[in-house]
Amino acid sequence: MPLFSFEGKSPKIHPTAFIAPTAVIVGDVTIEERASVWYNAVLRGDFNPIVVRRGANVQDCAVVHVTPRGGTEIGAGATVGHNSTIHAASLGEECLIGNGATVLDGARIGVRAMVAAGALVTPETEIPDGTLALGAPAKVRGPLAGTPAERWVRANPEGYQALAQRHKASVQPC
Repeated sequence: MPLFSFEGKSPKIHPTAFIAPTAVIVGDVTIEERASVWYNAVLRGDFNPIVVRRGANVQDCAVVHVTPRGGTEIGAGATVGHNSTIHAASLGEECLIGNGATVLDGARIGVRAMVAAGALVTPETEIPDGTLALGAPAKVRGPLAGTPAERWVRANPEGYQALAQRHKASVQPC
């Protein structure tokens, strides 16, 4: 896996985490236990830190970055979907960022909230706990509870932790 130090700061990866062999992790990045960073994802902690909390997953081709004013924190059990961009934002525990969504500087996504696929969360926007946000710019559409999307928010943390351990145990170049 490509891990790179930057200006004396090196990634810190918990031994139970899964980092895909094609993921790129640069600088001040911490990845906690049972978290996963998937194929072709890029996490670049050059200005400030990135923290991926326990059991969170950053899926294929996602980009996570920071600014000189702020870092990025991905809460425990959170999901960053395929092709998403997270830029100097804070993601709450077990939230789900849908495929291709963008979450920009200073945005805060609540616990078990969902940002729908393709949504654009503009700078400094707050998505409250347990809500569903969609659109560009993203707007809160109401509570997530009782919607079909709620199933994904509940299932993803455990499902991706199990899948990550399968990949960790068996992925081999061929």
